[in-house]
Amino acid sequence: MLTKLYDFNLGSVTESSLWRSTDYGTTYEKLNEKVGAKTILSYLYVSPNNKRKIMLLTDPEVENSLLISTDEGATYQKYRLSFYVLSLLFHPEQEDWILAYSHDQKLYSSVEFGRRWQLVHERVAPNRFYWSKMGLDKEPGLIHLETSISETQALYVTCKLQNCTEANKGKPFPGYIDPNSLVVQDEYVFVQVSTGGRPIYYVSSRRDLFTPMKLPKYTLPKDLHVISTDENRVVAAVQEWNQNDTYNLYVSESGGVFYTLALENVVSSMGPEGNVMIDLYEVAGIKGMFLANKKLDDQVKTYITYNKGRDWRLLQAPSSDLQGNNIHCILPYCSLHLHLHVSANPYTSGNIASKDSAPGIIVASGSIGAELSSSNVSMFITSDAGNTWRQIFDEEYSVLYLDQGGALVAIRHTPLPIRHLWLSFDEGRVWNKYSFTSSPLFVDGVLGEPGEETLIMTIFGHVSHRSEWQLVKIDFRSIFNRRCTEADYQTWHLHNQGEPCLMGVKRIYRKLKPIARCVMGKTYSVTMTSEPCDCTESDFECDYGYERRTDGRCTPAFWFQPSSMSRSCTTGHTFLNSTGYRKVVSNNCTGGVVDLYTARRLPCPSQAPKGLHLVTSEGKLSALLSHNVTFLVFLEQGDGSRTSITVDFGDGNGITYSNVSSIEDGIKHVYKNVGIYRVSATAENSLGSETAVLFLHVTCQLEYIHLSAPFVAVKNKEVNLTAVLWPSQVGTVTYIWWFGNNSEPVITLEGSVAFTFPREGVNIITVQVAAGNSILQDRKTISVHEYFRSHLLAFSSNLDDHNPDVAEWRLDVSRVIKNSMVQATEVNPEQLLVTVLPGLPTAAEFFLLPDKELTEGKPDKTTAHLDQLLELVLSALNQNQVQFTLRPGVQITVYAAHLSAAPLVDTSENHSSSAMLMLLSVVVVGLAVFLIYKFKRKIPGLHLYAAMQDEKEQEMMRSPVSPTESTPSCSSQRELLPSPEPLDTEVNTQPIECIKPHPRVKFSTELPTYIDV
Repeated sequence: MLTKLYDFNLGSVTESSLWRSTDYGTTYEKLNEKVGAKTILSYLYVSPNNKRKIMLLTDPEVENSLLISTDEGATYQKYRLSFYVLSLLFHPEQEDWILAYSHDQKLYSSVEFGRRWQLVHERVAPNRFYWSKMGLDKEPGLIHLETSISETQALYVTCKLQNCTEANKGKPFPGYIDPNSLVVQDEYVFVQVSTGGRPIYYVSSRRDLFTPMKLPKYTLPKDLHVISTDENRVVAAVQEWNQNDTYNLYVSESGGVFYTLALENVVSSMGPEGNVMIDLYEVAGIKGMFLANKKLDDQVKTYITYNKGRDWRLLQAPSSDLQGNNIHCILPYCSLHLHLHVSANPYTSGNIASKDSAPGIIVASGSIGAELSSSNVSMFITSDAGNTWRQIFDEEYSVLYLDQGGALVAIRHTPLPIRHLWLSFDEGRVWNKYSFTSSPLFVDGVLGEPGEETLIMTIFGHVSHRSEWQLVKIDFRSIFNRRCTEADYQTWHLHNQGEPCLMGVKRIYRKLKPIARCVMGKTYSVTMTSEPCDCTESDFECDYGYERRTDGRCTPAFWFQPSSMSRSCTTGHTFLNSTGYRKVVSNNCTGGVVDLYTARRLPCPSQAPKGLHLVTSEGKLSALLSHNVTFLVFLEQGDGSRTSITVDFGDGNGITYSNVSSIEDGIKHVYKNVGIYRVSATAENSLGSETAVLFLHVTCQLEYIHLSAPFVAVKNKEVNLTAVLWPSQVGTVTYIWWFGNNSEPVITLEGSVAFTFPREGVNIITVQVAAGNSILQDRKTISVHEYFRSHLLAFSSNLDDHNPDVAEWRLDVSRVIKNSMVQATEVNPEQLLVTVLPGLPTAAEFFLLPDKELTEGKPDKTTAHLDQLLELVLSALNQNQVQFTLRPGVQITVYAAHLSAAPLVDTSENHSSSAMLMLLSVVVVGLAVFLIYKFKRKIPGLHLYAAMQDEKEQEMMRSPVSPTESTPSCSSQRELLPSPEPLDTEVNTQPIECIKPHPRVKFSTELPTYIDV
């Protein structure tokens, strides 16, 4: 037994003690010296397959180790751990096989009971790993697990215990699943895939192919929990679109695919760890028996079923109370209602309890009336599986089964200290009071000792809130004077209000007589004999697509169209023609009306294909370039063996299959170009054909975007803005433009927009690009003025050797250049803007802005003032007066670049044709010079050559080449009045795949904003 001392001031465990008893709790030996006097233990595990093997985990904050004992805790060996253990999962059969889940989402395995560990897989979802099951999985050492891909995607994979490599890793489900959705339970595997905001649930039976779970058409589930998978049937709790705090119960056929409604509006609540708790209780010892709390007209009522949800009824209240007074409770207005929560704490009992070893006995807390109440709670018991109930206490008690149900022990459930318990030998009819301690004790829990006759209990608690734990051993063996003999047993017939045929059989159990006071012992086992019954209508439930009416008949739902042909005809030659009914799973009735209600197998008639469906395996309408796309083709009706399937992928490729069964695993295809493809599937036989169409968006991952925009714009003059993508071909793209403080964006499908700034000032332009599942954005700042002047700058060649061509470097150098120009010319810093342009050779541009105080409302004076400033600055530049020190020993000279004496833009109202021709000539020549220089420049360690032939590399241009981007080696004197817009010239490249930047080549991702400091 492990005890821990928690320090509330420190908020942690500061001490632990390990205790061992070999005499059923009479004496205890403290084992701290054997595990380490200062060792703080966190958890104790006992092997479920060998009780002699015990594992202890230390507190990883102090020491990360585990201790192993193979002699029932007498001695221990310590082993260091390289990871923090969050949880362990023991193999159900192999006693030395263990899975360990770590804090960093890694799963480890050991085949030596923790002595050595091996990493199985990384990024494993918590509590989503399972051992294989014998008879279902191919090998015993197989692990089912869910691996995380992203916040919205996961994968279901299977791994070998000691060799989980990509080569032998299995992927039973063809595609991504929703995170935390994998459930492996008995012979079923469940996953969830959300498509269009709506979840689709898939099931695999006996490790076969996955099939969508078929709930009634308009269930539209918001949430689904698998409650039970016993006896080849799935019980699922589904929260439908119009439910908030209740769930509907659905039951399946043996395949777990087709579901029908069993009970509506079952109450749910949130557990202590945020988990959903459904008020449904499966009674132990009797197959097919459930209790459920249903909300009806805002009242919670308890219902019971004996045939797995086919029929439900209210509980008949006891006829009298503890004092023997009659209880007037008439169905359906008044009944017994029970609290159905079981305890997650192994040392305390919940609100309800039943045992496999004591069939028919159920103990629960509840109330009598029109609805379930949390006040005036009493304890009730039934000895005949819920047919009749007796009140045993008028307040809540914890009731435990002793001697495998031969006796019952009750301890008052109260926060007050107690010193008495009650014992019953006759299934709760008479209770005897016993004192277990002389001083009242706050009871924290009860330990059931695994003695031969299970008649020893240990109650642990504390005398006061500041005292240490107290353990009280109670040995009931002295009360029993003999072992039970055959004469002490009787037969008991299971029934439901007198009806003995339940689940198609009459069941007769061997039970202890209520008057017998003897020990059954650990070797006792429940014996039951059964006799089959003739089938009646009550042995059949409504088939999928059918609903039970008030008269009990199953008729088609309004959305269901019964067909003369089952979907099985698409892959076989016969089908089951449903009668609207199906036998309840595990019902063993024979004869009777079985032929009337059982579906009949008929040969498939010849029929044209109908109900053809074409989807991707992930349920999406988009796919990545150069990645496998798996198409799934389903045919609802038609002779599948004689129906051919032709798939046209929309890119000039297609394939034809002779029948439907040959494409069960899907059809894979790889697209080599982005675009929207019309994918079609055509099913055809001698009687007709049908076509299904899917429009698939093939996209390339968008790496980044760049907003190409001028640095300075003219008021009331249109400006062109261009968003350039990398890669340039990514598929369907949406552009969202935000201008200044406008609250509404402009949305376009083109990468360029024109915008006019009506006011002077600084404006921030943001463009967001949505491509596939990614959204990227870029932002630029534009200074708007009515008049300005600009000019290109060149530098001494030694600057190129120190230019890494990154945005941050350009910002810093722009600031240094501006300071140097202000010092040399004494120009007002607020009138000067400088920006270094991307690329090599290094170039820059400066802008002169008007002084508002001197030129407000005086256009002529404004232009004259700007001309004077420009002459002053150019004079300083031409006389080499603008210099700066880049680093010690590296002096940089700034020059005025010259291309032509003619202005790039005529400032007069009438533009001359000669001037415009000169402008275009200068731009084209400058562009050619820049491209030749850029493509021929050698980067150290890497040689790039410009060529467009097939066997030579292509250099992708990320943005349109503009006069500011393709900087010539000499400059122009640009007297700009209109906005200096980029020239719309882009290298035309059509990649057939997503081209990634070379790992050793860094591409500039943005044009700089101006510097104003």
